[in-house]
Amino acid sequence: MQKNILIIGGTGLIGSTIFQILKSRNPDCNLFIGSRKESNSPNRLTIDVMDYSTLSEISKQAIDLIVLCVNDKLNNVLHYAIDNQIDYIDITKPTPDLTEAFSIASKEKKLSSKIVFSSGWMAGVVPGLLQDLENTKAVELFVYYSIKDKAGESSAHFMAENVSKPFLRYKENIPVTLLHFLDSEKYDFAFEIGKRQVYNFDVPDLFILNTIEKIPTVSVKMTYSSKLVTFLLGIFQSVRLFDLLSLKNRRLLFSANGKGDKTTFEVLTTTTTGRTKTVLQSDKGQSELTAFATVLHIEKMGNTFFSNGIYFSHQLYKSNEMITGLMTNKTIKINTFKL
Repeated sequence: MQKNILIIGGTGLIGSTIFQILKSRNPDCNLFIGSRKESNSPNRLTIDVMDYSTLSEISKQAIDLIVLCVNDKLNNVLHYAIDNQIDYIDITKPTPDLTEAFSIASKEKKLSSKIVFSSGWMAGVVPGLLQDLENTKAVELFVYYSIKDKAGESSAHFMAENVSKPFLRYKENIPVTLLHFLDSEKYDFAFEIGKRQVYNFDVPDLFILNTIEKIPTVSVKMTYSSKLVTFLLGIFQSVRLFDLLSLKNRRLLFSANGKGDKTTFEVLTTTTTGRTKTVLQSDKGQSELTAFATVLHIEKMGNTFFSNGIYFSHQLYKSNEMITGLMTNKTIKINTFKL
């Protein structure tokens, strides 16, 4: 394991959960928290990702790995990690920002550290659930999102900023332009959730699975636990009400202030040999699942040799390794069925 790990955004919901899980599983690691809030604690670094000069605080510690848990619009932390040969893992980027960051890293002629993009759904676990990436022809992701669950601030901000912007899914490698919360269809969820209307939704897995893993057909649809909320969001989009709301009001609309709830998603996979369905439920909700998966990625980076270069989190694992790691957490259930 890397000995000195910096969690930027470590005072936030996801970052603090990563800190707690990582410390409990790896007590010998030196964990540092980066935050805009000043503190006299020796393990707290005052860092504002929007101000590159504050990143000089990192050089005062022998940091082996930076874990980014806040939205770094300017990619300052990515540039700093590359320039200073520090391993880096990012769990925060929405699709447009991920593609930009990937482009930045890809232009480097020779990387002297590991750059890991882990911004897919729940820290990028979806591709890790697929049994045969090489022969996969289509992936459909269906998300059940509880309004009672806790969610990080970045999730609400992403939806507020992007709800009216078009995004892409892929059908036989042809990009299809979509808007959130339109084109509903019925989907029958497991875990006694039952049939729900699901709507278009943008997550980085669309880019990762099609552009990186070359899967021709990829789509994502989601539903909220409240049928009324799901219906109203579709209506708001269809009459373009989101365009009339201020950014502040849109952020309030998408903020999740619950005390925690189960999170569920399902992956339908079509390969050259047939179709499978993989269902995952986390009893402690999406923040816990995201944090636990991130800790697994960190431990994998620390305990396995990887050449310097660019990785997506699922590329750190051999077949089924991610599933095995996730299921060491007794609050996570994963089942796979042949269709």
